[in-house]
Amino acid sequence: MVVGRRRPEPDPGHGSGISIGGNNNAPLQNVVGQSISHIHQSASVQGAVDIDAVRGFLAAFRADVDRNAADLQNATILRAMADTVDASLATPDAPQAGTLRGIAQALPSLVVGTVVQQGGEALADAIGGLLS
Repeated sequence: MVVGRRRPEPDPGHGSGISIGGNNNAPLQNVVGQSISHIHQSASVQGAVDIDAVRGFLAAFRADVDRNAADLQNATILRAMADTVDASLATPDAPQAGTLRGIAQALPSLVVGTVVQQGGEALADAIGGLLS
């Protein structure tokens, strides 16, 4: 009988995720051979973004929220955030950085798993690019 023996820990250096480079919308197959469909890869906005680009993402996000409001638990909150972003961008001197930063941080968690996730994350990334 062996006392105090433990199973070896799994190697922490290897993850189970699959990384795909480039823009890939094709069907994928995971490591156990199961088909994965409806996978879309997107890229984060890096570097400086101008106000017009943020306004474009804001308009698209608002349209998504309005189109899918019946399916969103927090549509009112998302609309209020969009209004706040719009008002901040309209400030003549400079956008309200603290307010925008807070929205950019909160927005992804509010849209995760919803039909407006892509638009919300794109808007948050664009706001982050504007503030960088």
